[in-house]
Order: sequence, then structure tokens, then C-alpha cells
Amino acid sequence: MKSKTRKSKKRTKASPGAGKKQTVKTIKVENLARVEGEGSLYVKIKGNDITNLTFTIFEPPRFFEAFLRGRKFSEVPDITARICGICPIAYQMSSVQAIEQAFGITVDDQIKELRRLIYCGEWIESHVLHVFMLHAPDFLSYEDSIVMAKDHPEIVQQALRMKKIGNALVTALGGREIHPVSIRIGGFYSVPSKKKLTSMLDDLKWTRDAAEKTVEWTATLDFPDFERDYEFVAMHHPERYAVIEGKLISSKGLDIEINEFEDHFVEVHVEHSNALHSVHRERGPYKVGPLARVVLNYDQLTPAAKQAAAHAGLDINCRNPFKSIIARSVETLYACEEAIRIIESYEEPERAYVDFEPRPSTGHGCSEAPRGLLYHKYRIDENGVVLNAKIVPPTAQNQKTIEEDLLEFVKKRLRLPHDKLTWQCEQAIRNYDPCISCATHFLKLHIERT
Repeated sequence: MKSKTRKSKKRTKASPGAGKKQTVKTIKVENLARVEGEGSLYVKIKGNDITNLTFTIFEPPRFFEAFLRGRKFSEVPDITARICGICPIAYQMSSVQAIEQAFGITVDDQIKELRRLIYCGEWIESHVLHVFMLHAPDFLSYEDSIVMAKDHPEIVQQALRMKKIGNALVTALGGREIHPVSIRIGGFYSVPSKKKLTSMLDDLKWTRDAAEKTVEWTATLDFPDFERDYEFVAMHHPERYAVIEGKLISSKGLDIEINEFEDHFVEVHVEHSNALHSVHRERGPYKVGPLARVVLNYDQLTPAAKQAAAHAGLDINCRNPFKSIIARSVETLYACEEAIRIIESYEEPERAYVDFEPRPSTGHGCSEAPRGLLYHKYRIDENGVVLNAKIVPPTAQNQKTIEEDLLEFVKKRLRLPHDKLTWQCEQAIRNYDPCISCATHFLKLHIERT
């Protein structure tokens, strides 16, 4: 997973009319590890100005929304789980809640708590994977976690154990850690016993302590001096840190219900990318994810998570995207504490799901995937067949903001050597933890200087 760099090529050509020679410098980097899918960054520089910058994702269309049309509503959670191998719970929960809204289903509090618990498992395993394996090597100047492990074996071993415990929590409720099979419309196909969940408490308490140390450790990393005035967008609940319930709020005054999402946000196609850009209809790009959640929902963190964030210098005024690694660590600590709380108070429900009757309707659902807000919408007919589906993943919502980050970031670093500039651009992209479910990982960096 090493970045392959093609040496810079300089071409000298005559300028039109003046008879002077003009140097054009083209730089390409064809492989970027630790980012899902295929992408490229194109930068054209004239003098000290950037005349063009595009961040492109070449991931081929997967047509999941088309696959869902004509399928029974009951198949939706299992199909959407296949969208991502790292965050299947997020896709299942958003789809389940959208269909439950369409059918007017209300699940009881214990089912809600179990859903929150399995989501905690996904947050733990996904955040730990990104913090230690995908992002930490950037800050410590290693090409990947394999090389990093030679010098810091204790860090990698801790990460692997933490991730394993997160996976075990997902398995305990979902039946398996990849693409769980227990989640259904109206609840679960089966629920774990009190004894089974209680047996996990010691591991979760160890993970909680490790997560607290992780926050302290990430605070010691060297962060670039870079801030932007983002519009943060996240779910918000007045009583608890929003994961699967709440409204949508933003740092610029947005306060809406989930079913108003399309009234305020729209996906637009851009010529240079196969991925759609989701933007606010009036204000343009916005930012979702751990940093947005921590900033907007700081008061809902547990006391320990809030204290750890404060000691790490992370508060509601943070606008440095590189500190997202701290935010992920804080959320890992929160997820551990929340999982412990739910298990300690857990009482097995009489039934694993509620009965309901399908009806023709349209439903909207949101949940907070590890990478950010995930929106689903389904229109269903009288036979329970999906007529139309819409899914807006976190990466689509962040892509335009990533592009604007890179534009501002590169402006101040035009004089850096190519290798250093490329490294820092890759790091800036990894701030967002673009979905890593696919096997192909590369970024092409093309810089043309005139």
C-alpha cells in the first residue's frame, strides 16, 4: 500500500507572441492507501494562483437505489447492509427507521436501546480502525500501519483489541460482525440474553479506559494550522448524544425534522466526478461527521467524554478538520460508556419486534454513521413493494467540502516540495475517513504549473 510517485516532468514551450519560454510542471501520484474507492486530485497553478482544483471520485456506480426498486420492504435492511462492510449498521438503521416512519411503527424503549447498543459497537470498531490504522500513520510520518507497528507495536496491538471488542458487540446483537442479519423492520429477529451482554462488560470497561488514553494520545499529535468556517450539520437530541434519533441542526441555524431533509439539501452532479455533491440549497457545502457532532452536541456527551475532550483542547469552537482524529477518539470513549450503561440497565423485552401492517406511504430516516449523517427515503406501495429509494451517504455530503478544504489548504503551501505537499493533501482527505469498504484504494494527484 505504498504511494507510487512519478517523477516531475518539466516541459518548456514558447509563450504565444512574447517569444519567452514558459515552464509547465506536471506531477502525478497514482496510489493513495487508506482511502476507499478511486479518486484523483487535479491542481493547476499559474504563478502563485490556483486556477483550477478538482477532487474527483472515480468509484463506479453501484446502483443500490435501483436494486431496491421492486423489492419487498422486508428485504431493504439486508440489501442496504451490503453498501458498506465497515458501517452496515448505519445503512440498516437509516433504512429501518425510514420504513417504520412510512408504516407508522413505534418501537418500545428497550428496542431503541438495543439499536443504540449495536450502533455503539459499530462506532467503536470503525473509529478505532480509522484513528489508529488509517489516520495515525499520517501524523507519525509512516506510510501505513504495518510500518508504524514496527516502531509502535503497543499502539497497534491496543487498536486491534479495541476493534475486536467493537466487532464482538455487533456480533452479539446482529448475529455476525459483517452485514448483520438480526435487524428487521419493527425491531430484531432475536435479542441477546442479559447474561450474554453482561459477559462483555469487562472487555468494554477495558476499551473505555483505552479510549480515554487514546484521546490523550491524539491530543499530542502535531496538527497543521488550518481552520475554516464550516456549516456543521448533525442530528441532535435534547436528552442524549444523537445517534439514531433526533432532528437535524447546523452551526448556522438549521433546525428541521428528518422528513424536511430534501427541502434544504440537494444532490448535484458535477462533470469531473462520478459521485454526487450534496449541498445546502442556499448556503452550499457543509460538513458532517465526528467533528460536526462533537461541536453541535457537546453538552450531550458523558461527563468523562466531555472532560477528555476539554483536556485535549477540543471544544465547540474547534474548526480544524485535522482534529477530527480527536473527535473520533472522544466518540469512541462515549460509545464505550454508553454501551456499558445500556448493558447494565438491560432487561430482555417480551418480544423482539412489534407487529404492524404495511401501507402505501413515503418514509424518511437518518442515523449518524461513523463518518457522518446518513439519509434514506423510501416510497412504498400498498403491497409493501419499494417504488423508489434515495440514499445520501456521508461521503457525498462531505465531498464538496473536502474539495474546498484542499483549495484553501494548497493555497498556503504552494512552495512546499512535491512529496510534502502530496502527503499533506492526502492527510487532509483522510480527515474525513472516506468510506473504505472497497478493495481498490488510490488517489491521483496531478499538478500543472504554468
